[in-house]
Amino acid sequence: MPNNPAPLAEAPSTEPTEARHITAALTRTSTGHEDLRQLESGLDSLQSDADRKDRIDWSRILLPVAALVVLVLAWQFYVSLGLKRRDLVPGPLDVLGQIGVLWGEGKLQEAVWTSLQRGLVGFLISVAIATPVGLLLSQVAPLRRAFGPLISGLQVLPSVAWVPAAIIWFGLTDATVYFVVFMGAIPSIINGLISGVDQIPPQYRRVGTVLGASRLQMALQIILPAALPGYLGGLKQGWAFSWRSLMAAEIIAVGGTIGFGLGSLLDQGRILSDMSVVMSAILLILAVGILIELLVFGPIEKRLLRSRGLLSGSTR
Repeated sequence: MPNNPAPLAEAPSTEPTEARHITAALTRTSTGHEDLRQLESGLDSLQSDADRKDRIDWSRILLPVAALVVLVLAWQFYVSLGLKRRDLVPGPLDVLGQIGVLWGEGKLQEAVWTSLQRGLVGFLISVAIATPVGLLLSQVAPLRRAFGPLISGLQVLPSVAWVPAAIIWFGLTDATVYFVVFMGAIPSIINGLISGVDQIPPQYRRVGTVLGASRLQMALQIILPAALPGYLGGLKQGWAFSWRSLMAAEIIAVGGTIGFGLGSLLDQGRILSDMSVVMSAILLILAVGILIELLVFGPIEKRLLRSRGLLSGSTR
């Protein structure tokens, strides 16, 4: 009998401990199941986002087409009011017929190919020149302080102002056109790259320094990839400036060994006082600019934003 109370006293102390262990295990199990469910739901959400990306967004096609149709209808409505003579304000059908005539004569193909070739070659050479210069100015403070204001001033200067000087220096040759394109594109690309470098968090440079990167490795492997958004913005602006500079050069510098481009076609319409030719050239210049944006810069920018997780909040 004296030995019985001891086991009775130990029993109440062991049972609650086991119960607590069992309860804790069940709690951890349920918590683990909840975490797994949250993880699965997150993966499902990512998968659904990927599926949505794979599907064609018809609004990107239908909305621009609808806007174009509205503009053409408004144009035709204005022409039908008869406020201006048809030789001064031709209708959409008149311009479309003129484009067909130019196509049949071969002038349209020649003008588009000549201008597009000049624009792309001049832009690519501008990129090859402006990229190392922009990296150098962004990395060396004395050079940036010395030449930064000059680069900004050249960007503000209208590129058409270079046309008379280029004609005197190079004559009526393709060198005149390319020089004007360079002076329009290079400052914009340099400033875009410098702006992108200025927006890089300082931690990137510190990490490169800790890893022992040289100045060249820092510029090519850390600075340039991190500055891609600003650099791409500079490239887009550089292309816009080069295309506008090219049209200005082709309009003013006519004759000699300079080929027949869209600017030459536009000037020919002015000389002949043929507004249908003028409007055809304007629409072709606009169409080339839009196609370059949609087929080249648009996909690159969208892919860059998506790779950095910035596309979800964008209206692209």
